[in-house]
Amino acid sequence: MNDWKTDLTVKSADRPIHLNDPILTIGSCFSQAIGQHLNNNKFNVTINPFGTVYSPLSIHHLLKVALRKGEVSEGDFLVHQEVHYHYQFHSSFASLSRQELAEQISRAVNKVNHFISTARFVIITYGTAWAYKRKDTAQWVANCHKVPSAYFSKELLSIEDMENSFDDIHSALKAVNPAIQIIVTVSPVRHLKDTIELNSVSKSTLRLLCHKLSHRPGVDYFPAYEIMMDDLRDYRFYQEDRIHPTKEAEEYIWQKFTQKYFKTETKTFLREWQEIKHALAHRTSFPSTTHHQSFLKATLTKLQGLQHKVDVGNEITFVKNQITTP
Repeated sequence: MNDWKTDLTVKSADRPIHLNDPILTIGSCFSQAIGQHLNNNKFNVTINPFGTVYSPLSIHHLLKVALRKGEVSEGDFLVHQEVHYHYQFHSSFASLSRQELAEQISRAVNKVNHFISTARFVIITYGTAWAYKRKDTAQWVANCHKVPSAYFSKELLSIEDMENSFDDIHSALKAVNPAIQIIVTVSPVRHLKDTIELNSVSKSTLRLLCHKLSHRPGVDYFPAYEIMMDDLRDYRFYQEDRIHPTKEAEEYIWQKFTQKYFKTETKTFLREWQEIKHALAHRTSFPSTTHHQSFLKATLTKLQGLQHKVDVGNEITFVKNQITTP
């Protein structure tokens, strides 16, 4: 224990993540952060392909659409302030043309459908148990797209409904890809628009959901929420909005993630890659000097030594273009 906090000790996962395991992240903006860390460290990852989605039911629904490669609900297309949206997708899916929006959605669905067939991990980050339902159709939405709140009812999702929804998608994933593993997390991002009290209700509901889900075969829980709330437990680890974790907090949570899911070989690669990344970021005012050219050649040799592990083609080209001496 440190003298200023209580450490959360993570146990090694039964099924570790290997460097070449295809990984899909989906859910809240925290899944974007974890996905970006994986991407920056050369993992094969598809990050939040449907944009930020907070509700468990919406996350599960989008996975189901991707698995079935199915058409999205025609009744969920809408036009707001001359822009076309879809209630089941993030606002990044938008266009001045409905046809163009439908094609944009179709491309994302096809991409995820193809990726899931070979994926080894799906990392799901749940953001809130509060969800919005259209009053005219009684259908849940993933995004209200700034349509007036009078058109929706806000409700707390039940554990039973979320469990049943998960079980449907879990079975469907296993049918397509029996080797796939699921990691569930609760986002440490605070939803204070719901008020502090109702944010606590939401997060505790999601935590109970994840506890139940983690007892399913092939499902594991990563305690991102507890690391933020009980390990770091300090406002200095929040950004100025007091809602989102700082980069320092994200890095700390990432290190806990590596402890839980990476074996020694993968951790060794991460250390090697960090050294190379620092070398690639190095800039000099005198690139033609013998010293810097030797530095570039040494970096190139290290990159070439990693070619059998990860794709470093762009980095090799970047360094070669700077080498001016034989």
